[in-house]
Amino acid sequence: MVETVERRRPTGKRRALAALALAQFICSFAGSNMNVMINDISEDLDTTVQGVQVAITVFLLVMAALMIPGGKLTDRYGRKRCFLTGLVVYAIGALLSAASPGLGVLILGNSILEGVGTALLIPPVYILTTLLYPDVTSRARAFGVIMALGGVGAAAGPLIGGLITTGISWRAAFVFQALVIAVIVMLSRRIDDPLPPDPARSFDTAGAVLSATGLVLVVMGILAADNNIWLTIALLALGVLVLWWFFRAVRAKEASGEEPLLSLSLFRNRTSNLGLVTQNVQWLMLLGASFTVAAYLQVVRHYDAIQTGVIFTAATLGLLITSLSAERLAKRRSQRTLIMAGFAVCIVGIVVLVVLAAGFSTAWAFVPGLLLIGLGLGIMLTPSVNLVQSNFPEEQQGEISGLSRSVSNLGSSFGTAIAGTILVSGLTTGAYAAAMIVLAVIGLGGLTAAALLPREPGAVSRQSTPP
Repeated sequence: MVETVERRRPTGKRRALAALALAQFICSFAGSNMNVMINDISEDLDTTVQGVQVAITVFLLVMAALMIPGGKLTDRYGRKRCFLTGLVVYAIGALLSAASPGLGVLILGNSILEGVGTALLIPPVYILTTLLYPDVTSRARAFGVIMALGGVGAAAGPLIGGLITTGISWRAAFVFQALVIAVIVMLSRRIDDPLPPDPARSFDTAGAVLSATGLVLVVMGILAADNNIWLTIALLALGVLVLWWFFRAVRAKEASGEEPLLSLSLFRNRTSNLGLVTQNVQWLMLLGASFTVAAYLQVVRHYDAIQTGVIFTAATLGLLITSLSAERLAKRRSQRTLIMAGFAVCIVGIVVLVVLAAGFSTAWAFVPGLLLIGLGLGIMLTPSVNLVQSNFPEEQQGEISGLSRSVSNLGSSFGTAIAGTILVSGLTTGAYAAAMIVLAVIGLGGLTAAALLPREPGAVSRQSTPP
């Protein structure tokens, strides 16, 4: 009997990991595949390209607004319940989007419901992985699989979306998302939540409203960067003001003995703070480089969506190779070393990409640079997540997961906005190279943050996480 139970545990963990990794894949896929459907959707729904871009923007806003509250809700209602609820809400949104007769229904399905579903299901992915894999090495392997599929979803989203849109229709891409969600729900049935929910735990509604408003204003400011610099400054300033108000309210709640939405103790951990910086810069580089290279291939080289996606396979392959080697790399090198190496390889990849793309007209010129960028991102995505999650005890996993995902989403928005602003600033000659060079310079900032990390992080994880 004991043997049977022991045999089932690895199988149950594998199913749980498959469900969690697929969930990260589909959310990353949703964030990138819409870019190749814009023309098809606008023609089919009799709207404009700007209208479809509004739907994409609202999706980003909803995620930014709700990721921190979504992480906090896991403490009250349980990680598994929030995960499954998020999946169901997401699937309804995907099916509604597939059947949408107009832009309004598409915004309701894709932007609102899928955004809410993502904010509910993504924090449990990272909390459950942290709790189910107690030691640093096995956790590195688990996060490696999750980050690999997340990276594949982001990098291969345009290719998969382009193939589905070209072969069937843009509506089929949303049906594909709903089918993947159905598979995840089936795999999730045997997930065991290591921590019981606490229905009596308070929820800071006022803090949720303030944090959501502040983050929405910040993301709106970032996304407006390529249109109106003064509007950007105004929105960012207002967002910072609201977030300052939020943190003052948090401080007041803690002083009175109440539980706030986000504990200030999260920001007193130097290792975690540096890890969050590296996460932000990593996703900034990933989305910024993807946007810049995709725009260059389609606008300058006149490649279609499928051709562009095929070229990005090099980055996807590189990211898969190193992400799936996370467990082996974690045994041999410290997390600090891996993050530093990842930034270094990624920066070299950007330089190689710019030099070869300028010197050769063949599509093969993009392969070495994109491969290096993918390899570098795969090396550092997993240890950065592991580093942050592992530095907090069980009772703070909901808060740090929501914060971590918000920081990563802000990085994605920063990357697209920075690249887009440079590309539309009038630099017709060398604008794409200039955007990539700026990303490389920002990458040096991430490398500096990684160099400041302590040499042996992760002690809290080994002490506070149950076996």
